Amino acid sequence: MATKHEQILRHILSLEIGHKISVRQIAKTLNVSEGTAYRAIKDAENQGIVSTIERVGTIRIERKKKENFERLTYAEVIKIVDGQVLGGREGLHKTLNKFVIGAMQLEAMMRYTEAGSLLIVGNRVKAHELALNEGAAVLITGGFDTNDDIKRLADEKQLPIMSTSYDTFTVAAMINRAIYDQMIKKDVVTVGDIYTPYNESLYLYTKDKLERWYELNEQSAHTRYPVVDAKERVAGMITSKDLIEKDKSLLVEKIMTRNPITVQERTSLAYAAHIMVWEGIELVPVVDSSYRLIGVVSRQDVLKALQQTQRQPHTGETIDDIVASNVVPAEEDQTVFHTHVTPQMTNQLGTLSNGVFTALMTEASSQLLRHYKKGDLVVENLTLYYLKPVQIDSDLTIKPKLMEAGRIYAKMDIEVFNGKKMVGKGLLMAQLIDR
Repeated sequence: MATKHEQILRHILSLEIGHKISVRQIAKTLNVSEGTAYRAIKDAENQGIVSTIERVGTIRIERKKKENFERLTYAEVIKIVDGQVLGGREGLHKTLNKFVIGAMQLEAMMRYTEAGSLLIVGNRVKAHELALNEGAAVLITGGFDTNDDIKRLADEKQLPIMSTSYDTFTVAAMINRAIYDQMIKKDVVTVGDIYTPYNESLYLYTKDKLERWYELNEQSAHTRYPVVDAKERVAGMITSKDLIEKDKSLLVEKIMTRNPITVQERTSLAYAAHIMVWEGIELVPVVDSSYRLIGVVSRQDVLKALQQTQRQPHTGETIDDIVASNVVPAEEDQTVFHTHVTPQMTNQLGTLSNGVFTALMTEASSQLLRHYKKGDLVVENLTLYYLKPVQIDSDLTIKPKLMEAGRIYAKMDIEVFNGKKMVGKGLLMAQLIDR
């Protein structure tokens, strides 16, 4: 039987896109406490199926697919620009295809304004009207309002007309940044992209006898299975080691490992890989917010997916991408690395930021391990000494040295030089992922 939390989430999913949701209404409709309703609505917001906007409320929105991640809804635009809705609230769930800056003559502006776009413009009422009639939403900059006729038109067309105190070009930069961030998110592979779903997974119940494990083993040849209770919530894990010298008539719950490590759909693949290597486990249950089993992910699945993602082109550069592309092996010695300090790598003082310094040492160490065919590293501990500040446009030499290396463990000493002066030193200990 579904919990109250799950019942609320299913109810929210059944609502039409654009439907307004309130804690009080949910509590009354489903006969639950307002606290339970509030927690479920917050969970729905985390899952991307509702959006809460100040002075408007919470509305049902369409959950984004990965291929549409770079498209923003008008509800998200409101949050980005810290704006308010003047009219057309019913259309806040819609997505925009492009935005147009209205810094031109009216006729020229209208040539670029089409259905599904967002016109960013100042206090130009005629432009507001023409855009709405073309099927475009409007964002008024400079904190200006519009007249009541335009607000009524926005309500009629179900197209938002919004206002923000920022100027036009600041708003454009903020929206561009948000789209770019969405594109980076699109490239981050999560457990949800690769896990084996519930209906294809094999698992046992706590009240099953051990003979059931042998049946599943004969059917699949797998040796590890999640264990769930009567409500399908993960209660433990059972492996072949647990069955040694155990009677087949024993209940699973008597010998299973309780409180196993679990992940959720939105857990990043890199984090799942880290956990699996760190804990030495081969299979992890995937659960929802109520801890119900929705699938499993194996170490083999994770490593295969990580291999594939490294071959994929990236749509945008994160700071790690910038660091990785700037760390190159020296021609005369492939175990020594060079890098150039670019403006993106510095702090407000124009010197190399501590975070980037850490990333440079980690990247050089990672490249050295790959050079020795030791696999990829997951940092366990990194001790750093910043000896001298490093100025913008400096050319650095990074010298990682492999001190110890086993099958799943490595210890490295790293020195960083600016010219002949040592500017930093580090001691790195890492787990190894063999690909």
